[in-house]
Amino acid sequence: MSYAFDFTPVVQGFPDLLRGCAGTLGLAAGGMIIAVAIGVCGVVLRRSRVGLLRWPVIAFVELIRNTPFLVQIYFIFFALPFAGVRLNPTLTALIALGINGGAYAIEIIRGGVESIHKGQVDAGLALGLRRIQVFWLVVLVPALRAVYPSLTSQFILLTLTTSVASAISAYELTSVAGIIESNSFRSFEVYGTVTLLYLAMSSLMMMMFRQVSTRWLAYPTK
Repeated sequence: MSYAFDFTPVVQGFPDLLRGCAGTLGLAAGGMIIAVAIGVCGVVLRRSRVGLLRWPVIAFVELIRNTPFLVQIYFIFFALPFAGVRLNPTLTALIALGINGGAYAIEIIRGGVESIHKGQVDAGLALGLRRIQVFWLVVLVPALRAVYPSLTSQFILLTLTTSVASAISAYELTSVAGIIESNSFRSFEVYGTVTLLYLAMSSLMMMMFRQVSTRWLAYPTK
């Protein structure tokens, strides 16, 4: 079987694909900001001695981590309108990504926080620091430094997960590719190019995160 390659639709639609990449990165960045905020707040509540605060966080993590992201985004987009909550596709994708990433961020950050020795906390209190200062300066900041590689991996995974948002027509790379493919029927050319674009975005982000880690997060050697 012979196949005549034709990248003309890809070349013509390449500016749209680049705008789709920008949409993907915007969704991923917004989702990760929400996820980290949820993660930090979730860890604070998760470590509470009050069960009424702790158990909802545990239930949230188990619910989100054990259900498909597609079902979560469908629930927000299709089910919540029956409760009077209507969101546009892009905002729905942003919230769904933040919630999904937040459940994983809670566990990642919690692991980092629990790696901090209790003696460091006692030392901070002995120096006269308030508990909130101890948590922020002695526990949270070193913990975030320790889990930085895991958080960056989660960010890259979240970037790739944005492709699922095409199911509700959120503006991102895969949805743009779907429009070009449906108009041209050049599936191999379109999705082959999209695969390379996702690979390029992931590679560039890994390089950027590595530079950030080397320049600002590495412990001084002297």
